[in-house]
Amino acid sequence: MGNNTSKPADPSYTYCSRATASNGKEDDELVLKLQNMLLNENPVDASDEEGFSGSAGSESSSDPISVDTLNEWNEELLSDPKNKLALNCFTGNDIRKIISKTAKMNKSNQDLFNVTVKYEGKPITNQKSSGRCWLFASTNVFKEFIKAKFNLEEFEFSQNYLFFYDKLEKCNWFLNRILESSDEDIDSRLVQFLLQMPENDGGQWDMVVNLVSRYGLVPKTAYNDSASSLNSSPLNYLVSEKLREYALILRKLKRDESEKFEDGEEGLAASIAAAKKSMLQQIYNILALTLGVPPKPDEKFVWEYKDKDGNYGRINTTPVGFYTDVLGFKADEYFSLINDPRNVEGLYTVDKLGNIEGGKPIEYVNTSISNLKQAAIAMLQDNHPVFFGSDVGKFEDTSIGLLDTKSWDYKLGFGTDMNLSKKQRLLTGSSQMTHAMVLTGVHLVDGKPIRWRVENSWGEYGPHKGYFVMSDRWFNEYVFQIVTSAKYADKKLVDFWKSKDYKVLPYYDPMGALA
Repeated sequence: MGNNTSKPADPSYTYCSRATASNGKEDDELVLKLQNMLLNENPVDASDEEGFSGSAGSESSSDPISVDTLNEWNEELLSDPKNKLALNCFTGNDIRKIISKTAKMNKSNQDLFNVTVKYEGKPITNQKSSGRCWLFASTNVFKEFIKAKFNLEEFEFSQNYLFFYDKLEKCNWFLNRILESSDEDIDSRLVQFLLQMPENDGGQWDMVVNLVSRYGLVPKTAYNDSASSLNSSPLNYLVSEKLREYALILRKLKRDESEKFEDGEEGLAASIAAAKKSMLQQIYNILALTLGVPPKPDEKFVWEYKDKDGNYGRINTTPVGFYTDVLGFKADEYFSLINDPRNVEGLYTVDKLGNIEGGKPIEYVNTSISNLKQAAIAMLQDNHPVFFGSDVGKFEDTSIGLLDTKSWDYKLGFGTDMNLSKKQRLLTGSSQMTHAMVLTGVHLVDGKPIRWRVENSWGEYGPHKGYFVMSDRWFNEYVFQIVTSAKYADKKLVDFWKSKDYKVLPYYDPMGALA
């Protein structure tokens, strides 16, 4: 998931390729003009030809690079002593370390919040070398409620339990999509998209809803991590290769004429069902041998605990019972608000995106970033942690635990800045949801958010011991989703969600990215 969108580029790019080479001040003015057009997101006026004509020597507009030009550029670059210093710095160090705005980051990185969730953290979880952040984020939300309910100092759900059944269900989902698309050529865009990543570790909130509704939850003590859940790449390779193998078999079987079977279409369907069941059994065997044999949803187990006051408790239950009765959290009453500036407000889903056959679809209510913040603040003020999805790799500094668009000064180092808007980053494939975490606090000044407290699942790194401080400006640019309920969201947004009147995004849309 998460391929580049195929939507047409923003109009502000329309005439950039028509610019011809010029010299000195004219060139600087042209670049500045184009950058301003980009920042303002205004279409270029085709009638305004100023700055788009002329040539430099014998160079053509399609090939402005020549030896003479290279010499000229090099001489101009190194004529500035600052660039000579920058050359020495950048060639021997990480770019971000050189342009890091240390003093300003320390000022922005205050671990002080006037709204926090009471039962946050403990323990700070660690997904290790796996893509299970969405399972950690969701169970980190759940754990706050069970800790509050039973007055616990620490508690952790088994992410591996959900991981096992998610992988098994995703394999079934993939094989069904392969069968549905069997009439398409194998090199079609859809089939190649499916084969590119038959299954992976990532997921979305509604996939969590599907999993807990069918399989429930267990404590980590009932089904711990394995070497393959802590480092999932070898397992993913094995399962994906088997799924590609099975895809070829099912495509060949489905494309065969039904007359080859004595009872026609029924015989073909029975043969496909038997083949698919055998394939899924082999996948189950692989998962069980690498992740461990998991409890079944209706299998009895005993949960023992001791609360903060030393009181001992013992509960006989099942995974489904642990979710419905012991935890008592109704995940299906929560839905995703997203901020996608490309599209109008309303309810969206993504074609071919899911994990459990017959489960609920992925649902996104698209709205303004201010509505996401409003719901998140209301939840935090009600002692409710918030699952959210973001593009964590942008302007992120793990060493100091900070998410801030002002962390690095590209202008200082290179004489140019990052000018794409959130909408343009989505249109050009620069940005999408890559990571799920949990909001556990916010600092408000005059009712407005200044910074946010973020519980992550990468262990106890940095000065905040596993937390990020996220500036509100980073929230604006790189947060795409928060999960809320009717209690905290605007009625109009709840009505969108309840309408089930979906606008369907294509399967390759960036909103189909899995955190």
